[in-house]
Amino acid sequence: MKKIEEVTLLYEISKALNVSLDLKKSLYRVLDILSDSMDMVRGTITILDPLRDEIYIEVAHGLSKAAMNRGKYKLGEGITGRVIQTGNAFVVPKISEEPLFLNRTATRKKSVHGRELSFICVPVKKGRQVVGALSVDRPFEEPYSLKDGERLLSIIATMIAQHVINLETIHLEKERLREENRRLRDELSNKHRITNIIGNSNKMREVFQMISQVSKSNATVLIRGESGTGKELVANAIHYNSLRAHAPFVKVNCAALPSNLIESELFGHEKGAFTGAIRQKRGKFELANKGTIFLDEIGSIDMDVQVKLLRVLQEKEFERVGGYDTIKADVRIIAATNKNLEQAVEEETFRDDLYYRLNVFPIYMPPLRERKTDILLLADYFLEKYAKENQKDIRRFSTPAIDMLVQYHWPGNVRELENCIERAVLLCEEGVIHSYHLPPTVQTAEESDTLPARSLEDAVENLERAMIVDALKSTQGNMAKAARILETTERKFAYKAKIHGVDYRLYR
Repeated sequence: MKKIEEVTLLYEISKALNVSLDLKKSLYRVLDILSDSMDMVRGTITILDPLRDEIYIEVAHGLSKAAMNRGKYKLGEGITGRVIQTGNAFVVPKISEEPLFLNRTATRKKSVHGRELSFICVPVKKGRQVVGALSVDRPFEEPYSLKDGERLLSIIATMIAQHVINLETIHLEKERLREENRRLRDELSNKHRITNIIGNSNKMREVFQMISQVSKSNATVLIRGESGTGKELVANAIHYNSLRAHAPFVKVNCAALPSNLIESELFGHEKGAFTGAIRQKRGKFELANKGTIFLDEIGSIDMDVQVKLLRVLQEKEFERVGGYDTIKADVRIIAATNKNLEQAVEEETFRDDLYYRLNVFPIYMPPLRERKTDILLLADYFLEKYAKENQKDIRRFSTPAIDMLVQYHWPGNVRELENCIERAVLLCEEGVIHSYHLPPTVQTAEESDTLPARSLEDAVENLERAMIVDALKSTQGNMAKAARILETTERKFAYKAKIHGVDYRLYR
């Protein structure tokens, strides 16, 4: 075979191997190409089953299905078995003269149209491991160099082995990604279970009950509560325990978006809709189709966006900014706010019809000061979390530290408590968190040793004496003028000065 023809053949085989991820389909195409280019009568690609030490025909050209099923060998048996066992190629100029040739498929005759058959078998290797063999039957021709044929088939066998390795890598990576996807879904599901919202107080039990009741429905939910109470955790729990758990869950913080961009962010825009819109963009509602959208800080959106949002709630449809096509949206809405929406409705900064559409199933998240019994549960949880994260062996809180945590009013709620415990863990170098590890804002006067040293009466006496001395200094010891400054009579001023041991003559 000429060099140019050989290069063309290898190029065609390379294309055949890379055109499909279906290994069998690629291998059949390789044998078809060999049939056309090498005057091949029959060809097989055999595979070694390492568990059974058995060799079987994976793909074949010029063999029936029954013949392929008969073509099975033990390792070392026949020419194919020996090639796979030794890893060395084997060439038979005339199969009629070769005693090792078993003709297990019962399809080969001594000749084809009166011509002898030659047989070439080369190993298919993955590194140093032999995984199969490529064999070809072709008519015997004196001028044809069987050595060149063996070399060419060895190159093709290497190409096949590399293709197999690439496919195995792709399949392993796909399986790894599928497994990772399953793991992440399970992790999300476990992470956002209702039981993962920490709390054992009566108010939190009511929250858990309401989440359980509303999760399996498609009802719109409005989560109310102060900042830091865990409204997003409730939204997560509702979605991941709903029938839409495997669909998208899209979160939008309405307060974080500029008023001129929130409409585009929610509903998308068409190319050229406004300056900077260089391409079409899908909005959050479109991305959340069949799933759930969480609109945090819903009370901060403008009135013109509220109109469009109301339409999505009522009609389940919208248009992109600058577009005319109506887009259907099968989306469940969960909204959250820390604002007083009723007051906003009265002040006409929030539409009353949108309020009533959102307020289908309200859930109120109580502030931490109303669920004091949950403070220690949360503190222990955050202690374990951040101790593990920072690789510290901190086991508990001291009694004074516990008293301080319980007595504090927590205006920042759970978020403030979490930050407080994280700070304490970073500062603590012992096995116990003490009161001095907690932020100054949490520390009481008693625990921080800042209680007044004197009684209220002592404090009043000190203040009176200081004011009398200051007035006398200002008037250079003039009792009458000093009394007028303090808006009292001269007699009362002299009486108080005498009680506090102040001599006016010392300031003249």
